[in-house]
Amino acid sequence: MATPKKQQVQIHQMTIGQFEALFPTEEACREYLTANRWPDGVCCPRCGNAEVTQLETRAQHWHCNACGPNGTSYRFSVLVGTIFENTNKPLRQWFRVMHLMLTSKKGISALQVMRYMGFGSYSTALNMCNKIRVALGNVEFKQLVGYVEVDETFVGGKAKNKHKGPGGRGDNGGTGGHGKSIIVGAVKRKGNVIARVIDSTDAAALNAFIEEAVSHKVSLISTDEHGGYRGLGRRFPHGIVRHSRDEYVVGAVHTNTIEGFWSIVKRGIVGTFHKVSRKYLPLYVNEFEFRYNNRKNADIFGTAIRCCA
Repeated sequence: MATPKKQQVQIHQMTIGQFEALFPTEEACREYLTANRWPDGVCCPRCGNAEVTQLETRAQHWHCNACGPNGTSYRFSVLVGTIFENTNKPLRQWFRVMHLMLTSKKGISALQVMRYMGFGSYSTALNMCNKIRVALGNVEFKQLVGYVEVDETFVGGKAKNKHKGPGGRGDNGGTGGHGKSIIVGAVKRKGNVIARVIDSTDAAALNAFIEEAVSHKVSLISTDEHGGYRGLGRRFPHGIVRHSRDEYVVGAVHTNTIEGFWSIVKRGIVGTFHKVSRKYLPLYVNEFEFRYNNRKNADIFGTAIRCCA
């Protein structure tokens, strides 16, 4: 008798109706931020003192006598030290933008955020989105174990569309990753992904990434036949799938999971953002990595808020 397949539990993210009910006012947003930033009780962001006193005249404001200059108290609010500090936008609008980013599988462009939120300028929306992306990269990661796949991909304009001459097709015939940005990634099957923007696909760059991202207790690392992975088997259990021979799965060896992540990234960049500069590409990688790693997290919004504090 065939074994029945285990039914996958669907994770439901916060809906717009739930957002409105949870954050009806600015004060509700501040209370939510306080609870997520200091789950064990408010403490001074400057010195860590937990014996702080709440101001009677201002909600979500406290003072600390332990680190104030000349014996005077240091006053702080829940926004101090967060990405929301020194901004002229209400916290509720920040929460709304973050909710839009987290519930869009392939992301949402700053232009669309500007239109949706009614902001007066594109730069306002872009700066808010980029600050959130920086914060989403603040997650501490654990080295990957188990069955891990490693692969690299190229992001950017197609070289075949470049003009001939210096910097164009004349340099290498318009093939490969010429003029493109490089992202390398490692993913644990049914687990998390770690992705980084790198300068080269040579052995030194790829091995440095693998040493950072993958534990030596790993069961298997699967890669393609790229020359930069040669010698990996001397330090890790290493399996190779040779795409040039039309090999895609050889027993437990394949790179289908990481290639699935690359398809999400590329569809987001091409279809949503259209064009991402190399300077800001690491921030977008942060966003895609965070969403992927929290795809089974019903409280992805709360996790993101804790990254911002």
